[in-house]
Amino acid sequence: MKHLKSSVEDLRDLFETGISVRHIAEPLVSFDSDQPAPAIKQFLTEKDFDVVGVRKDGAVVGYAKIDELADGLLGTHSLQFGSEQVLPASAPLLTALNIVRESTRAFILVLGQVGGIVTKGDFQKAPVRMWLFGLVTLVEMQLLRLIRNHYPNESWKPHISAGRLEKAEQLLSDRRRRNEAIDLADCLQFCDRIDIVFRSERIILRIGLKVPDDKKLLIDLMHLRDELAHSQDIITGRWPALVGLAAGAEEIIRKCEAIRL
Repeated sequence: MKHLKSSVEDLRDLFETGISVRHIAEPLVSFDSDQPAPAIKQFLTEKDFDVVGVRKDGAVVGYAKIDELADGLLGTHSLQFGSEQVLPASAPLLTALNIVRESTRAFILVLGQVGGIVTKGDFQKAPVRMWLFGLVTLVEMQLLRLIRNHYPNESWKPHISAGRLEKAEQLLSDRRRRNEAIDLADCLQFCDRIDIVFRSERIILRIGLKVPDDKKLLIDLMHLRDELAHSQDIITGRWPALVGLAAGAEEIIRKCEAIRL
């Protein structure tokens, strides 16, 4: 049996040590608190910004929202940073994703003070897309691992349609012509793996999968993977559900990895 060398912990370690919130954050523009609020509002409108940092004695001590700026000085409209909104630059992407879902934005510490910001649009960036694609790939790998164990000798064949089986066999033929060392199970598409897994009550019970919720989650992950592969928008129409998809993918991977086959 082929063994998986990757795990969700490996993936998280890769992103926590190599790619973090600092790689998607934007600088937080800030002004002194004694600046006129109307002028700051005009600046934000021209730049299409929603918030601005508020400085006092050279340090960023709060922030102001464009829709709350009126007459007076900028400092009179200053809001305090909530502890749940502030992250170190080294924080993992998933942490920022959860904060932005709850608070619209996350503020990033730079050299001990707030100097960056992450908003919903930043989750379209390449580091996030790479992380999500990696999660989905790990889910696919774990489904294949379950299929190999519970359906030896290709006994899974009756659980997919003749058309889907033919597609897998054609793919196997094509890849073997390229001298790839694979078998028929490797050629099962994501949708095939989902169908086969959920036809096994033993797998469902052993892993603790929820029907139909986890099946819908896997189908949504399959669609997300396709959108990622084609560089499509992954925020519009998927927010805030995208956060749940990522968390759900990690949970399924953990459940699968907890089973020793």
